[in-house]
Amino acid sequence: IGIIPVFYNNDLEVSKKIIDACYDGGARVIEFTNRGDNAYRIFSDLVIHYSQVNPNLILGVGSVGDPATGALFISSGSNFVVGSVFNPELAKVCNRKKVTYSPGCGSASEISQAEELGVEIVKMFPGDSVGGPKFVKSILGPTPWTRIMPTGGVEANEESITGWFKAGVAA
Repeated sequence: IGIIPVFYNNDLEVSKKIIDACYDGGARVIEFTNRGDNAYRIFSDLVIHYSQVNPNLILGVGSVGDPATGALFISSGSNFVVGSVFNPELAKVCNRKKVTYSPGCGSASEISQAEELGVEIVKMFPGDSVGGPKFVKSILGPTPWTRIMPTGGVEANEESITGWFKAGVAA
């Protein structure tokens, strides 16, 4: 559907309800953020649960900025890793395990470096501060192969979402 719901909750049962609601609403890809103590334990339990009850769900982790944390979540079953910053060493860890990595990038140079290390979709972060949909159009002009997923400044309304997709974002 082009939208990836992002959330964190420190309660396993509440997290299941959030994921189920997102899935029922059409989302097939969901990002659980690494924002609390023992987030990887909740995430691991979610992976085990959904591998049994809904193997069609693609569950990944966000807010990962270093290779050790990325490796922990990958070993817990993450289907993808998203970061608020670009970390070349984390890109290598993800590539070794064939796990998609979407780092936070805020410049043409960061996007280029990420793509050179195998990144297929960059997370434009913080989307509204970097330049919003105009930044997307500016990047896609000379590099139309770039796939961008903005985070930050994407509002949950038709006008905002339409503006981002018209600019050319992938998700």
